[in-house]
Amino acid sequence: MIETPQIMQTRAQPAAVIHLTIPRGEMMSAFAPAIEEILTILQAQFVEGAGPVFAHHLRITPEIFDFEVGIPINGTITNEGRVRLGEIPARARVAHTMYTGSYEGLPAAWGEFTAWMDAQGVKQAEDLWEIYAYGPESNPDPTTWRTGLYRPLAD
Repeated sequence: MIETPQIMQTRAQPAAVIHLTIPRGEMMSAFAPAIEEILTILQAQFVEGAGPVFAHHLRITPEIFDFEVGIPINGTITNEGRVRLGEIPARARVAHTMYTGSYEGLPAAWGEFTAWMDAQGVKQAEDLWEIYAYGPESNPDPTTWRTGLYRPLAD
């Protein structure tokens, strides 16, 4: 389900983001419109995306997703509407793996990934992020979709 995880360092990457705090059940209906809104602002400001869409989850509870959805950019943007200049965060150490499959399989992939981190004895930070490296915009077959899973490690 997931590739062999590894511990690595990440570097900050500027991004155009929208912060959302929504009920879990609204994730699918809120995500795509937020991406479209970001793309519209990038086009209006003549800024190109520099990588795939991501979601940086700041807090996840059984009821609420508190996260930023974004697109990496080279350079900067002017804040407009809900779209703000943000970043994919830099962290000293993160655990990382790649998951291949439909988005419906992400909870199980995170479970497998978390079990691996627990077995390694690493303490996980509260936030996490997903980078949607290859998805429905690239191929309609969900068995080909690839999502990077990143979990910062607490000191």
